[in-house]
Amino acid sequence: MELSLEHHTILVDEILHSIFFLGQISTPRHSPEDIMNHDQSLLDALRHYYPGPFSCYSTQLPKRSPFSCVLDMVVLVTGQQNENEIINRLQEFIDERLRGNQLASSTICVSQRNTAEESVRYYGVSMSTSGRNPGRIIVAASCLSNWDSYVADAVMTYYPSRTRKTYFDGTIRLPKRVRCQAISLRRGTLVAPCRSCANLFGLTTNAEQVWAYGHCAEAESVSNLLKIDEEVRVQVEQPSETCTPANRQRAKASVRTELRRCLGEVGFQWNNHFYNPQV
Repeated sequence: MELSLEHHTILVDEILHSIFFLGQISTPRHSPEDIMNHDQSLLDALRHYYPGPFSCYSTQLPKRSPFSCVLDMVVLVTGQQNENEIINRLQEFIDERLRGNQLASSTICVSQRNTAEESVRYYGVSMSTSGRNPGRIIVAASCLSNWDSYVADAVMTYYPSRTRKTYFDGTIRLPKRVRCQAISLRRGTLVAPCRSCANLFGLTTNAEQVWAYGHCAEAESVSNLLKIDEEVRVQVEQPSETCTPANRQRAKASVRTELRRCLGEVGFQWNNHFYNPQV
C-alpha cells in the first residue's frame, strides 16, 4: 500500500507539472491559477504537497503528456492484466471529466510479448496535446528523455517531418509474435496500425494514412514493453546500415534543435532540464 501511495504521489506531481507546462505554452497562456479556477485553498494545498510543478513549469519540460500519467494511475489501481476494465475506466474518466477536452487521448495501445492470456500487458496512449507546437515539443521531449532508445531512434528517423532522414534510419522490426493492438477510447473498437506505425515498428497494415510520427499510442506502449521485457528487446531488429552511433547523435542534435525552435515560437525559456517528479 505504501508503494502504491508513493507511485500515486509521483504521478500527481508529474501530471500537475505537465498540465501547468501546457498552460504556459498555450495561446492564450493559462497560469496554474487559471487552471485551478483561482481556488485559493486548492492552490495553497497543491503548493504545499507538490511544490515542484509550481516552481518548474515555466523552465523545465515534461517528459510526456498528462493523459499518460492518468493511464499509469488507472493501470496501477486496476492491475495490468485487466485490460477491458482499464479501457472502461479511461472511457468513463473521459466522459465524466474530460468530454471535449483536448488533453484526453483518443487511443490506447496494448503491447505484449505474445498473445498468451498470462502475458504481461504494457499500455500507452496517443498524444494528448492541442496544437502543432505542443505536440512536437512533447514528442521531442519523449525521444530525448523518456522513450526506450529503440522507439526514440525510430521516431527520430522522421521527426519533425513525415519524410525519412537521408542519413539515419533507426526504424525497428518487432518480433512477429509481439501483440501490439490499438483501441479507440471514443468508440471502444480495434484500430489498425497506421502507415506511420508500420514504418516505425514493422507492424502489418493495409492503411495508407501517415500521421505525425510519435503521436500514436503504439509509441508509448512499445516503449514500455521494451523497457521491461529484455527477452523481447534483444530480438528487435534495427536493420539499416545508417543506424550508427555517429548518425544517431546527429539525429538527436536535429531533434534538440527543432525542440528549441518550437519552444522559441511559444516563448518558453528552457533551462535544458526535463522535469523529474518527486514524492
